[in-house]
Amino acid sequence: MSDDQGFAAFEDVGIAERDKPPFVRLPEPRSLFGLRAMRFTALAPGHQLEPYLRFLAALSQAQDQLANEVEPPSLPDFDEQRRRAGHAMPPLPREELAAEEATDAAFTRLVELMEPVAMPELAREALARVAAADGEARRAMFAAVLGDAVPVEAVAEHIFAAAALQVVAALRTARLDALLPQPVADGVCPCCGGPPVTSAVVGTANIEGVRYVQCSLCAAQWNHVRVKCVSCGSTKGIAYQEIEGVSDTIKAETCDECRSYVKILNQRKQPELEPVADDVASLGLDMLVTEAGWRRAGVNPFLLGY
Repeated sequence: MSDDQGFAAFEDVGIAERDKPPFVRLPEPRSLFGLRAMRFTALAPGHQLEPYLRFLAALSQAQDQLANEVEPPSLPDFDEQRRRAGHAMPPLPREELAAEEATDAAFTRLVELMEPVAMPELAREALARVAAADGEARRAMFAAVLGDAVPVEAVAEHIFAAAALQVVAALRTARLDALLPQPVADGVCPCCGGPPVTSAVVGTANIEGVRYVQCSLCAAQWNHVRVKCVSCGSTKGIAYQEIEGVSDTIKAETCDECRSYVKILNQRKQPELEPVADDVASLGLDMLVTEAGWRRAGVNPFLLGY
């Protein structure tokens, strides 16, 4: 593992010379999960996690179908959204999704879509338990995912619950006024209050070279200063860890102040990088960084068992 200090990790591209980038980029759920499925499929061949990546490709494909089938959940009225944003609160708090009828409906449909999919026996058994769960058990699973409190003995079931929640949350956040969300706190999605999954230096026209952090739940992205800890906001003791001999387009941004890290993807160099899929596929980097004493600040429901 190598350690790149300060600004050496990602070159300055003169962001100040352009118009100020938008604070929030809303998700596009009709294409989000299909693109993710394609990336999992592309990453799988020859990978040490190939069977799991292929399973996640199938799960993402089911999410894509789900996102194009189900009705988006209702939103609070605009005045309530504006009040929340004005008080530095997420306008669409994620906790509301646990009791949302649209969540339960999406979960039921996701189970149906996954029934014919080839998967490991442990996943098959978990899917059967999910299918048999009553309403109270399902709400408990949703609450556990939304509260980042998934029990270790039931990770497999909660992966399916998290997948359904991701779709519903993305569909809901996509309907927000993009100018409404305001900064909430370090490491908190300004739309739903969810934790980050990874961050990326984007290659999109007009905002090329700008860094965005992606929510692990609703997939909203918010602008975040580079060389600044996503978790605590410190600009001290920031360094970039990478695996020697491996492509330098994925690094772990470590913070000596809070001893946490969040990955940063360089989509300028490799546009096909996908925040969730490439996070899973770069698990080896997590193992090296955590062994060196940093804790993971990003949350990825598909890595809960690792």
